[in-house]
Amino acid sequence: MKLGELKPAVKKETRRRVGRGIGSGLGKTSGKGHKGQKARSGGGVRRGFEGGQTPLYRRLPKRGFTNIHAKTYTEVTLTMLNKSEATDVTADTLLKEGIISKKNDGIVVLATGKLEKKLNVKANRFTKAAKEKIESLGGKTEVI
Repeated sequence: MKLGELKPAVKKETRRRVGRGIGSGLGKTSGKGHKGQKARSGGGVRRGFEGGQTPLYRRLPKRGFTNIHAKTYTEVTLTMLNKSEATDVTADTLLKEGIISKKNDGIVVLATGKLEKKLNVKANRFTKAAKEKIESLGGKTEVI
């Protein structure tokens, strides 16, 4: 291979040279036609604009439902519980140790990973498998 034989991996698209004579097909008005909003510099309308008519996204009814009473729990895995230094684990101790960043409406303990030590865990919810794994090591689970 020689230096003169190098080629780009993807063929580069040639730049469109507008306003370079009638023979190019893009001369004089540079393919923009005559006058009007689209012919101006910076001209054009935003996406979804329908010429002042109420756009489709505003005419259609909104769907779905947001439950204002829904609770958002912070998920805590057994692997995360292993990192904890405390024997009595609560949302506050996890927050203090930096294992979780915020409590939200409480914590839910999931059975992901392996628990390697005996812990007393206080949480808002436990999965069935997580509860079994904690209690099999002699730990306690308490629902707040």
